[in-house]
Amino acid sequence: MKLDFALLNAIVAVANAGGFREAARVTGTNPSRLSDAVRRAEQQLGVRLFNRTTRTVALTDAGKALMERLQPAMSEVDAALDAINRYRSTPSGTLRLNVPVSAARLVLPAIVPAFLTHYPDIQLEIVAESNVQDVFRDSCDAGIRYDECLEQDMVALPIGPRRQRFVAAASPHYLQQHGIPQHPRDLIAHNCIRGRYASGVMPEWEFERDGEALRVQVNGALVVSVGAAMDLAVQAAIAGSGIIYLFEEWLRLPIERGELIPVLEPWWLSFNGPYLYYNSRRLIPAPLQAFIDFVRAQATYGYITQ
Repeated sequence: MKLDFALLNAIVAVANAGGFREAARVTGTNPSRLSDAVRRAEQQLGVRLFNRTTRTVALTDAGKALMERLQPAMSEVDAALDAINRYRSTPSGTLRLNVPVSAARLVLPAIVPAFLTHYPDIQLEIVAESNVQDVFRDSCDAGIRYDECLEQDMVALPIGPRRQRFVAAASPHYLQQHGIPQHPRDLIAHNCIRGRYASGVMPEWEFERDGEALRVQVNGALVVSVGAAMDLAVQAAIAGSGIIYLFEEWLRLPIERGELIPVLEPWWLSFNGPYLYYNSRRLIPAPLQAFIDFVRAQATYGYITQ
């Protein structure tokens, strides 16, 4: 029995994603096309591979049996094609990176344009999320995380600035009206612009001075989604809505322009910069290897600040 390779790809994509819409998003196609491909595959095979309802798409027993054999085979096909890719003068293919919004905003702009110029045949897809997810979700090849988020059995490669800080700041108008905090505990009496993760967690603000660590549960009228809505938070701070505590690079320009005034500087939290990480046990595809080599070259020639 023969089945078109594209139909096999559709089956694997829908099974891995758990639905047609998610599979279409990951593969860059549309749900109706995937649904039609799966329907044609089922007609040719003579068995139903998925049980479909208005809310769920789940493999049947026949579908599970097929996937147990098909998934490793498709992985081998991908590996074989990638092995051929290594004989090209320049690597080609798609590289998908799962990164926090902060990395997309503050780290990748200094890397991505030069990388794409150096490797014109590679298509780079960035999945930027405010909530830390499994790096291999959405068929990503690698991810960027801070050290506290690294998983076991991962290779961690420094990428971007090696030391970063959070900066507390507010507009001159706000500080004239409400005063300048002299200690992190003074923030309790101030209007602070807070962030909430997609998980629902609203983190405390962390400070450190001379080895003394301090956490403060701040309050304020504005709460924004961490990552996705931080530009709104910055603009609100500039407009005088409250005190903001955010990555130094995110606030550098407003501070240089005098739109924001730094406060509590001796207490700003300093932490290690992010890492590119990937699973060493998996075959490293050529586009990812090219990106790894490119990041290492940047570090060697001083593009990654110490």
